[in-house]
Amino acid sequence: MNEKSIRQSNFIYWASGIVSICGIIFEVLFGALGSYILGDGVKQYTLTISLFLTGMGIGASISERVTKNLIISFVYIEFGVAIIGGFSSFTMFGITAFAPAGTDAFYLYFITLLVGALTGVELPILIRKANEIGVTLNKSTARVLFSDYAGGLVGGLLFVFLLRPQFGMVKSAFLVGCINLAVALIVLWLFRKEIRRFAVHAVIGVLIGLLLVIGLFFGEAMAFSFEQKLYKDPIIYMEESSYQKIILTQDQGDTRLYLDGSLQFSSTDEYRYHEVLVHPTMEYLKNPEKVLILGGGDGIAAKEVLKYESVEDVTLVDLDPAVTKLANSNRQILRLNDGSLRNEKVNVIHDDAFKFLENNKEWYDAIIVDLPDPNNESLNKLYTKEFYSLIRNHLLPGGAAMIQGTSPVFATKVYWTISKTVESTGMDIENLHADIPSFGNWGFVMASREPIKLDTITINKSTRFLTTDMLTSLAEFGKDEDSRIVEEDGETFDLEINTLIDPKLIQLYENAWKNY
Repeated sequence: MNEKSIRQSNFIYWASGIVSICGIIFEVLFGALGSYILGDGVKQYTLTISLFLTGMGIGASISERVTKNLIISFVYIEFGVAIIGGFSSFTMFGITAFAPAGTDAFYLYFITLLVGALTGVELPILIRKANEIGVTLNKSTARVLFSDYAGGLVGGLLFVFLLRPQFGMVKSAFLVGCINLAVALIVLWLFRKEIRRFAVHAVIGVLIGLLLVIGLFFGEAMAFSFEQKLYKDPIIYMEESSYQKIILTQDQGDTRLYLDGSLQFSSTDEYRYHEVLVHPTMEYLKNPEKVLILGGGDGIAAKEVLKYESVEDVTLVDLDPAVTKLANSNRQILRLNDGSLRNEKVNVIHDDAFKFLENNKEWYDAIIVDLPDPNNESLNKLYTKEFYSLIRNHLLPGGAAMIQGTSPVFATKVYWTISKTVESTGMDIENLHADIPSFGNWGFVMASREPIKLDTITINKSTRFLTTDMLTSLAEFGKDEDSRIVEEDGETFDLEINTLIDPKLIQLYENAWKNY
């Protein structure tokens, strides 16, 4: 092999690693898009990974027919990955905002299959070209596959720790598209002497590059306008943290917080939710001293807890530091939480609630569970018998917990499954619900190892909604929302306990909320 051939073959190995990095980034990016826009992260990642790998298989099969003009075939495949993958996030937000319901899912799955197919054609072509240059087939295959597999690891790490948190999903797609295009242009230049109409191909590449650069600098702003249509009110803050997308909206004095598209609170009626979440348990305990809040990174539940002079220590465990940072710095949220997270009694810990309870040896008078709804596997574990058993085991004698349990009206099976799961730990429970206009009718489960008598609880603290007289009425449920055995189409549905081994809630939750 001469020096030119060595240079060409070496870049082929580098190219295989680079395009592999880009491929794995697009693969996980499509999963993240599906999780954010369509919900149920496990389902979306499973579908996108499966479709991407299927596409790669289809592409590898198609590559058998590519035996001539290997370099120009590779270049145009990279052009295709660059333009299709680069614009994927941008167009996904546009379709979600303007197209009929269901179109976004079809588009995501189609684009995943298509990019996967293009990716599957790449490696066989590179292997054949390396062999054509003069590298033996065994060596060329081994080296290209090594570069491909190593690139897969690098791509996954880059997406998790750099691209998603620093650039977001729209810019990341354009940036990775630019890298695919750069590989194509370098290959085009290295093999220019064996390519007919080199200048034409180069101009096409440059034009694609201009589109990607425009998208890189201006696409996010346009996608932001698309995303705005997904929310009722104007977006005033948006952040892509390591764990989720954080959106804050505001209109006519109503501030709303969304995490991955799910509403967490509305400033117009959050007091209804948080007063029911906190005060029945705190008043039941008379003089609580140690309180644990799981979730509640906005600090509003902590504000209600701090109204009790007997409280000496509040531990708040929230997974995402970006949420608590926002709650400590945003003036709209600070008005709602009264700066509770800055209070010297409050100790904020950023950890998974399940792991925290497993590793923590402390006991608490009250445990307030203010976690997002169980719409994916990672959240489902926080609604299992195992998790509620950990809560029970961290309660001091006579202690009590309050758990938010989604809506008994919109998600009847979900609410009563949560209730049954809590009760299965041996704790005594009371079921409560309240009307929260921004959420609808919302349910809570109060639990203790001691009998709970609502009629003995007096609400003494300053509240805007909750009173002593109305407390027992919150335990009354209408016929269409009060049943441990839910009727469906004339048949009964026997509720089952939700466990880590046998998660029941995810599918129940998805079915319950798909029409809302």
